Amino acid sequence: MASDTTTEADAGTAAGATAEKEQRATVWGTFREAPLAVKTVLAGVLVNRLSGFLQIFLVLFLTAKGYSDGNTVLALGVYGAGAVVGSLIGGTLADRMGVRNATVVSMGSTSVLTAALLYVPSFPALLAAIALVSLGSQLFRPASATLLAELTAENRQVMIFAMYRFGLNLGATAAPLVGFALYNAGGHGYTLLFWGEAVIALAYAVFAWATLPARVGPAPAGATTDADAAPGGYAAVLRDRRYLLYLIAALCHAAVYMQYLSTLPLYMKDEGLALFWYTLAVSLNGFIVIAFELLLTKLSQEWPLKVTIGLGFALVGAGVAFYGLPIGPAAVIVGTLIWSIGEIIGGPAVFAYPATAGPARLRSRYIGSFQFMFGLGTAVGPMVGSWLYLRLDGLVWPVVAMGSLLATVFGLIAVRRPAPAPAPAPVPESVPESVPVPVPEHASAK
Repeated sequence: MASDTTTEADAGTAAGATAEKEQRATVWGTFREAPLAVKTVLAGVLVNRLSGFLQIFLVLFLTAKGYSDGNTVLALGVYGAGAVVGSLIGGTLADRMGVRNATVVSMGSTSVLTAALLYVPSFPALLAAIALVSLGSQLFRPASATLLAELTAENRQVMIFAMYRFGLNLGATAAPLVGFALYNAGGHGYTLLFWGEAVIALAYAVFAWATLPARVGPAPAGATTDADAAPGGYAAVLRDRRYLLYLIAALCHAAVYMQYLSTLPLYMKDEGLALFWYTLAVSLNGFIVIAFELLLTKLSQEWPLKVTIGLGFALVGAGVAFYGLPIGPAAVIVGTLIWSIGEIIGGPAVFAYPATAGPARLRSRYIGSFQFMFGLGTAVGPMVGSWLYLRLDGLVWPVVAMGSLLATVFGLIAVRRPAPAPAPAPVPESVPESVPVPVPEHASAK
């Protein structure tokens, strides 16, 4: 009797340890066990970002064609607007066309329109092409995030979106190098550069068509499902008041985050700080994000989402506010270090939460609305920050940091606790070996 109890206890302990091990998602384990479609999307995120050197060389391309500075600024604005709208439309396409078709439309249109930029005869037509190529490239984002969420177990959502962000950041880091290599290989011309991007996008479109499912089938064990949810579009998302607070938080967070690309260089120039310190700060951020975000996510994925997101928002604001301290280059380096830590803590959770914030039937709309607001924040943040700096000078940093305070408060209010997983069906108990099996009398007589 005692041995049976000990055996059962040992088995229970082993089962608990196994369950705990399965719940703790590792980087390689999550990638290894992911289906082919998820691996294709993760590769596509890298390719999509890697082929994004068009924006970097767009100014040089337009000035080489003889357009004025005003026309160039207008084209950049059109490019940014197309990217923001593309995120919103991408959520609808993913819902109506399926992830595979939306991805193929996104990358295929990007391929054709990128090559077409070389041959557009007039500036209005060029603006239209720039808007469409920017919009088309962003259609991929909600579709890819939707597929990752639908094919990944809930306890691995944060880790898979950390990989998603890793692809974005690695592609953004390598894109200028790839573009510069094509620019030099083309004899400092733009034909090979634009055709190179077109070929990259087209190759991925073909690969996505061959490997992605037309429609996502049953979700894996542990993934969130909601088969009974009523259909709806973005109007249904807007009726979710708590999620609206999250969207406002994402807008404020993205606007504050972008200050290092706009307001910070202006401030450092006026303060007489050498360009070296700005370059070092930007490089420090890139190194921290690429080298440590996945490793830190192994720990932070086990924290409550509310805590992780709120802490990430708060640290970004604290780092930006630190820029205002009168301690010279140290403020720039330490401030960047602080908000970079906030980025790697909160970034994966911030991107993962929209996939589980609402009904599964509306997942693509929740993701699309988040990416729209995040993109809008990255677009308006530099303009608002620069405008405030021209009027407030060094006081701009605590004022801008108030946006992170608002994001933190709204994020803490908005983020819901995940719904408890349904209890597993009861399993019939097996007959213990120690219980004797009765033998019929006629059998014993024989």
